[in-house]
Amino acid sequence: MIEFHVDARSGVAPYLQLIQQVRQALRLGLLRQGDQLPTVKDVSGALAINPNTVLKAYRELEYEGLAAARPGVGTFVTKTLTEQSIEAYAELSDELTAWFRKAHEAGLDNQSIDAIFQRTLRSAIREEAL
Repeated sequence: MIEFHVDARSGVAPYLQLIQQVRQALRLGLLRQGDQLPTVKDVSGALAINPNTVLKAYRELEYEGLAAARPGVGTFVTKTLTEQSIEAYAELSDELTAWFRKAHEAGLDNQSIDAIFQRTLRSAIREEAL
């Protein structure tokens, strides 16, 4: 089961953070079709956020066709976003982890690493669009 977290300093609305975390878990294969999402009560209690915030996120996931509520039972994943095998993700994750370690060993702090990563990602996306 997914364990949500919310960063109040991110500038991103909490309900959007929840949605992003579910999408990411679906892409990585951490959530699969049929898996149950945590209850609204559990999420709002664990994160100290309004239950309506969690409901808004879950409704948006339903609208996108990623989840479905079953009254009295809970909210369940209805489809996955995984397009490739989990093995491919694991290999890429290992390579990226090695790169992060190398960057730390070179003396870069987390903010510098993030800046390089984001710039490189944006550049790669622009190249793909051409």
